[in-house]
Amino acid sequence: ERAEHMRALQGVAVSSDAFFPFSDNIHRVRRSGVAYVAAPSGSVQDGVVIDAANMYNIVLAHTNLRLFHH
Repeated sequence: ERAEHMRALQGVAVSSDAFFPFSDNIHRVRRSGVAYVAAPSGSVQDGVVIDAANMYNIVLAHTNLRLFHH
């Protein structure tokens, strides 16, 4: 039942207050029907993450706003 529900998801948006440091995050969100990602840039792996998003036609918007501060 859960797998069937996840296969039906599409057009989902996800955001993060931190950058996506590795492309595995993009591969994972794709399995949940994500089509839009908003997250800050700044990882040395930004290029790899962008390539992964492009591979799945996921819109990746890098933001400059971070709401979480240590």
